[in-house]
Amino acid sequence: MDVLIKVFVGLHIIGIASLLGGFLTQMKAIGAGAARFVPAMLHGALTMLVTGVLLVGFREMDGGTINQVKIGVKLAVLFVILALVYVKRDEERVDKALFGAVGGLTIANIFIALLWH
Repeated sequence: MDVLIKVFVGLHIIGIASLLGGFLTQMKAIGAGAARFVPAMLHGALTMLVTGVLLVGFREMDGGTINQVKIGVKLAVLFVILALVYVKRDEERVDKALFGAVGGLTIANIFIALLWH
């Protein structure tokens, strides 16, 4: 079970890298007002959702304890990210504030995972 959990943690990290990488590669475009949600951002967020849910299930099956409030907050933040990226995925240009919100929420989700014990 330990190896399975580590594999899915790795996949979860790949998902966050895809979401955050899609955001960071468009930093110059944000200034020009031409930023858009790229497919990698949507796929990364979906990967995070699936692997995160599976990780919670694996941890419970393994007898570990889970901070349900933390998981709930992370899930809520991820749902907001997913909703924004999904709804605006076909638009050629996304508002700077909206694009920045997705980046900010992504970074917040990372720090929630790391700092909340």
